[in-house]
Amino acid sequence: MYNIFGFYKFKKITNLKKKKELLDNYLKQENFRGTIILSPEGVNGTISFKIDRYISIRKNIKKILNLKNFDSENLSHYKYQAFHKGKIKIKKELVPIGIKLKKRIINNQIDPENWNNFIKKKNTVIIDTRKSFEFRVGTFKGSINPKLNNFRDFPKYFKSLKKNNNIGMFCTGGIRCEKASFYLRNKGFKNVYQLNGGIINYLNKIDKKKSLWKGECFVFDNRVSVKHGLKPGNLKVCAGCREPITKLEKKNKQYEEGVSCSNCFHKLTDKQKQRFRMRQKQINLSKKKGQKYFYQIEK
Repeated sequence: MYNIFGFYKFKKITNLKKKKELLDNYLKQENFRGTIILSPEGVNGTISFKIDRYISIRKNIKKILNLKNFDSENLSHYKYQAFHKGKIKIKKELVPIGIKLKKRIINNQIDPENWNNFIKKKNTVIIDTRKSFEFRVGTFKGSINPKLNNFRDFPKYFKSLKKNNNIGMFCTGGIRCEKASFYLRNKGFKNVYQLNGGIINYLNKIDKKKSLWKGECFVFDNRVSVKHGLKPGNLKVCAGCREPITKLEKKNKQYEEGVSCSNCFHKLTDKQKQRFRMRQKQINLSKKKGQKYFYQIEK
């Protein structure tokens, strides 16, 4: 059994290369998997490790980065390893939007317990700040899909919003909508709010019978998606485009295991498809021989 630990913190971090080295050396000893992003504006990560190492790993990450706490954190469990490898990156921004968040906005956080009442209010616009394929998998009732293929596109979308509306935003773990709300406030929007801890926090705390969430929540790990209670969902990932697909979509004529689905069939070149077929052939041979293979989920 493994822990999947998601966290982020907006706080100025210096000596990034040194801190990256310290984190890397420590977490390799813990056999971690997943990704941690370090930036001058803070840290963002989702990592997986053995279930009995949570308290120690959480404590030491904060110690290395000189943090008293995280702005947001979530913990779930999975019987398999959630990632294929571990990596720590240094980037200019935690979430690329072209503006650095120097201090977290606290008074615009809506806790999951109050979210349902908030999104039911009149003149409230609910925006899903995730990518379109994530929206397609699941979202809140009545939310708007800005049709973002990249979070950098958000500034173009905000021009269509009215400043006198209540605006509520949400994303998977909270960091994308936190950056988006900060951006809007800098542009003169005053009534901007966000779901504290994101969808993950909501699904973990709100009972399915009382929930306004429809569908599943896509996650960027081997679970692919999660449901209420953060239980693994029913979706798989297309090996061609890495987007989620349902059992029904796998019956589509354009779906080919390890190669393509209806979302990417016409986007992939013949050379790409041929390369993916060769990869899938090797995977099938390795499975047959009982050997390790590419994209294998480890126990």
